Amino acid sequence: MDFNRNKSSILTFLAVISLAAGLSLLPLSCRRGPFSYGERSQQRDTVYPLGFLTDTLYRVPGKVKSGENFSSWLVRLGLSGRKAYEMSLVCDTVFNVRRLVGGNRFDAYYWQRDSSEQALHYIVYHNSVTTSTIFRCFDSLAVWKYEKPVISEERFTDVTINSSLWNDMISAGAPPHLIIKLSDIYAWTVDFFGLQNGDRFRVLYDQKICDGEVIAVDTVRFAEFIRRNDTLPAIMFNPGDGGNIYWNEKGESMRKAFLKAPLHFTRVSSGFSYARRHPVTHRVQPHTGVDYAAPTGTPVMSIGDGTVVSAGNTGAGGNTVKIRHNSVYTTAYLHLSKYGPGIRSGVRVRQGQIIGYVGATGRCTGPHLDFRVWRNGSPINPLTMQSPPQKPLPSELLPAFDSVRTVMCSKVDSLAVLYENQ
Repeated sequence: MDFNRNKSSILTFLAVISLAAGLSLLPLSCRRGPFSYGERSQQRDTVYPLGFLTDTLYRVPGKVKSGENFSSWLVRLGLSGRKAYEMSLVCDTVFNVRRLVGGNRFDAYYWQRDSSEQALHYIVYHNSVTTSTIFRCFDSLAVWKYEKPVISEERFTDVTINSSLWNDMISAGAPPHLIIKLSDIYAWTVDFFGLQNGDRFRVLYDQKICDGEVIAVDTVRFAEFIRRNDTLPAIMFNPGDGGNIYWNEKGESMRKAFLKAPLHFTRVSSGFSYARRHPVTHRVQPHTGVDYAAPTGTPVMSIGDGTVVSAGNTGAGGNTVKIRHNSVYTTAYLHLSKYGPGIRSGVRVRQGQIIGYVGATGRCTGPHLDFRVWRNGSPINPLTMQSPPQKPLPSELLPAFDSVRTVMCSKVDSLAVLYENQ
């Protein structure tokens, strides 16, 4: 009798085990019966990359409103005031609640029982292109960060100017970031406002990609600017002193004492002349400077290190900053809408520092920068001014530099052939 009872218990136990094993082989949707609100959410918290299963929640994209603080933002999305306060405490060192930026995008994820009932489960706040902060808004509150994977790849482009550097680079598939990099590298040697049809750039560079989008040009390894029979290479070589890393083929610095121009990406609307008809007075009079047409608010930079001689309204010149660079050179920046931070008489400025912004103050017909240069007290044409280079590479580093230059030149020549045959 006891044997039969034990036998029956054993068979029952084996049947349960077999059923459990069979259920484990079924898909998840078949294995689970009705589940509670908490069970469903807890399951999603283990799914990456964001830390929860996004495709079974209802997503509502949006932007942080201007002037909105952290608590009001959470309440707007569905949290109670008490929960919003608790979330601010949970953020701790993961997210600074005072750094919520108006205009930043976010995605709110809701669990819906039916069309009339929904509950906020998660918010994904996009700090930047690569970084997001995830807020778990139900049960036990939590906050964590998510870094999108970023891929670095080497690229080559070969562009001949037909209309403009910007248009031709974009047409060739080069990212805007590369144009900015090139303007920085060649800022002392190439007049980007005077590019001509037929000018050519060949560039070997590294770019970073996130979600299929180029987010940065990390490094320009080698570049060549070609005009007719003249070639101006820029070779990246880091001597390890924290200074310049771009050199010409002789190991001379690509940096000069002065920038080629005091602002980025515009056009020359009026050149240096001793007999120009003034657009306002209509009188023929000297214009011993260069006018750069640019939108109001465009940053204006000092072309070199120096000391501010004056910063104030000069009447016809409007708001003007005048800088003495050394015993030989002085520059002036006219018609500014406003001055850069801390710019006043007697202040030392660095090359590339913003000293003001393009405007239309004084006697002029529209927003532009009137840029002037004096050498030993006499006005000179800024577009033809020759700037002395900074220190070249030390002689002991030249063999290593020559080796890098040879390898880069050979590689770019080979890539150029492949590029042309595409």
